[in-house]
Amino acid sequence: MVSTNSWTLEIPSPVAAVRLFRAAVMDWHTLAPKLASHVVASAHPVEGEGGVGSVRQFNFTSGMPFGYMKEKLEFLDADKCECKSTLIEGGGIGVAIETATSHIKVEAAADGGSLVKVNSTYKLLSGVEVNDEIAKAKESVTAIFKATEAFLIATRKPTTKTCSYVI
Repeated sequence: MVSTNSWTLEIPSPVAAVRLFRAAVMDWHTLAPKLASHVVASAHPVEGEGGVGSVRQFNFTSGMPFGYMKEKLEFLDADKCECKSTLIEGGGIGVAIETATSHIKVEAAADGGSLVKVNSTYKLLSGVEVNDEIAKAKESVTAIFKATEAFLIATRKPTTKTCSYVI
């Protein structure tokens, strides 16, 4: 029986929403090999100019259970720091997962920081069970945002007024 499941995660950050969204989400393919080189060997755009329909690929180190993944940007509202992407190849697709989609929104917090809200929905292949994969996925997403947060705090650049996807 194929089942659809989901999980949610909230990550508070002292970094402004616009900066965090742009770096940790939209520019992650550029930053990942630098900030998470133990996990991401390389990353690059595959098609598109960074808007809806664009595809980017992340190639992982040998320590990961899969060699790469491709994700497609399905929805983007740069002004609201919100996007939705779908895993289209690699990353467990066809092995354990039939489909996987992530919805990310980074909201401004009253203290000048932000709150990252992640909702991931996935459909497992028949006969596949989830054990500790959800906890690992949440740890991975948290690590992405915390590594980006540390980088942004260390580099302290001025905040821009809108989010944009820059390739």
